[in-house]
This record gives sequence, C-alpha cells and structure tokens, in this order.
Amino acid sequence: MSGQSLLVPGEITPVRSVPGNIRRPEYVGKPAPTPYTGPEIQDSDTVERMRIAGRVAAQAMEEAAKHIAPGVTTDELDRVAHEFMVDHGAYPSTLGYRGFPKSLCSSLNEVICHGIPDSTVLRDGDIVNLDVTAYINGVHGDNNATYLCGDVDEESRLLVERTRESLNRAVKAVRPGRQINVIGRVIESYAKRFGYGVVRDFTGHGINSSFHSGLIVPHYDSPHATTVMQPGMTFTIEPMLTLGTHEYDMWDDGWTVVTKDRKRTAQFEHTLVVTETGAEILTLP
Repeated sequence: MSGQSLLVPGEITPVRSVPGNIRRPEYVGKPAPTPYTGPEIQDSDTVERMRIAGRVAAQAMEEAAKHIAPGVTTDELDRVAHEFMVDHGAYPSTLGYRGFPKSLCSSLNEVICHGIPDSTVLRDGDIVNLDVTAYINGVHGDNNATYLCGDVDEESRLLVERTRESLNRAVKAVRPGRQINVIGRVIESYAKRFGYGVVRDFTGHGINSSFHSGLIVPHYDSPHATTVMQPGMTFTIEPMLTLGTHEYDMWDDGWTVVTKDRKRTAQFEHTLVVTETGAEILTLP
C-alpha cells in the first residue's frame, strides 16, 4: 500500500459565483431540500433533459480530470468544473446543497466521499475521486470517477480498476422486473473476490428533478432493497470499495468521510435510466 501521509483539512476559498440567469435548484439558500414527492418513473421528456444534464456533468468531470497532476490543488479542479458547468448554462448541484460550499466533491486516498475542494495539493501517487453533478433544464445528472495522480502503487491501481469494473457489472445487472438489491449483490460478490470492503452507509439514489429522490440503491446485498425496477426509473449506482474496513469516521466539517482504518478507497458512479431490456447510462460525455 502507498506510504502517503494521511490527509488533513486545507483552506477553503470563498464560494464561487453563478450568473443570475442560470436556474438554481430549489434547495439553494435553504438548510435542506424540500422532500421529493414525485414519481421514480420518469416520462420521456424528463429522461431527455437528464441526458443533457448527464452529458454536461460528464464533460465537466472530464475537463477537471485533465488537470489532475502533482502540485495542483483540489480547489483548482473545482474551479475548472465550476466554470465548465456555468459556461454551459448548468448550475453545479452540490453548490449550496445542505450548505456544501463547492461545485464538486474531491475525495483523495482514504476519503470515501464528500471531500471539500480546498488548498490541498495533489501528490504523486494519490488517487483522486471527482464527483460532479449538473443541474440544467430542471433536472440533475450525477457522476463520479477515481483517477490516478502520477505514479500510483499497484495495490491502489488495482483497487481503482476493480471498482470501475464493479460499476460496469452492476449496470449490466439492471433489468426491469428485478429487485434493486441485485445491484448490491453483484457489486459485493465481485468485491469479495479481492477482500475489499464495500461501503454500506453511503448509497446510490433516485435522481430526477430532485438531487436525491428518496429511492435507495445499496451497494451490498440488502434484503430490504426490494423495490422492483421498472422502465423509466432513474437512479445512480456509485459503489465505494475499500482496501480494508467499510466503517468510517467523519471530519469536523460534517462532510468529509474517511475510512476508519485510513486505508484507501475508490468510487465510480453513473446516472442511468431503466429501459425495456436493461439500462441506459445518462452520464456519458
């Protein structure tokens, strides 16, 4: 495993501005979003708008990822993604969501998810997760991926590669008529081959006009996830695999989640819609 020192919080820059003509999600400026009461199955118009949002989110993530290199700050990655989304008429969904201060989540090494971009400088050998969500035309598109920064050790590289593969396998398992727990069953069975932990307390979620609709998509084989998938359902799959325990601690910022044993973790995510025969990924660049 990498001998990198553990992360510590950096300095957070002021909130970036969004032009007034760009539509905001309803939760901006509020302590929490209004609970979603709409359907989990979306009509074709909503799905088409989500394709656009998903494409902007995927392109913004790709643009930010081009700048991943030793010496670059996570705040700089946030700036790149923020400016891309704004330039394309989209609002960065995380900005102001329950008070989150930035336009993407940057989660390095032992950070499972929800890392806040700040003055932290990327180091040679880091693994870097970027989680980008775009809001445009009244809907969200949400994706993330883990990238290698410089010369990454083999154990970490394999973790990243296999986490990506666990998402691919989970997407292929989506079928109308199946219970949603098949997704976690596929991910967990694959992760167990390598002795990886599967994070349980942070899950995939329903998404549409709401960032998080209330639908839960576990990444382990949960007996409670019995919702039957139907054509038109839209949700994320976003497995988080670890080199050790699935248990976690949270930093004092109330957002940054780290593995309890401080071993490394990787994550990948797509937003998708259930089709008549399987799934269509909506977050493609």
